[in-house]
Amino acid sequence: MVPDAIPALKAQQSGKETGKDILSEQPAYDLIELFFFAYRDFVSDPDRILDEYGFGRAHHRVLHFVSRQPGLTIAELLDILRITKQSLNRVLKELIEKDFIESRMGTSDRRQRLLFATPQGHDLALKLAKLQTRRIMRALSEMEPEGKEAVSRYLLRLIDPDDRTHVKQLVFGSGKT
Repeated sequence: MVPDAIPALKAQQSGKETGKDILSEQPAYDLIELFFFAYRDFVSDPDRILDEYGFGRAHHRVLHFVSRQPGLTIAELLDILRITKQSLNRVLKELIEKDFIESRMGTSDRRQRLLFATPQGHDLALKLAKLQTRRIMRALSEMEPEGKEAVSRYLLRLIDPDDRTHVKQLVFGSGKT
């Protein structure tokens, strides 16, 4: 544990013992700020590369999920990203025009559009994922062997309970629940 950097966690643990509601106490500024700075640095390496293409984080997210799930529908992508159709259309149009993603007609429903990363799109998505993997693995290497599992459980618990099963399916596939 980070020395004295987790007062909110300590307050929560003592609150369990006394029955106090942690939300009525002080905000978890330390955890909020650590999360902010970790995210800032986690996206900084991909941001530099994306900028070379004139892309931003929205492009990265679309490219990531389309590359990981070939044949993803626009409706499925909207559900994953929870953005407006208008926002997705702008980003998707750019990725298609620059030959990073292609849109194909559905086989069973011709109105459906299936999304696929082109070889160039897949290569960029993989390059960005490797950068982020390097940062994650460096952080995990300084933890106990169980660290990855603990981090996974923590991140999963940050997700709204109603969406956890869906996210587990997306991330881990049908084998894990």
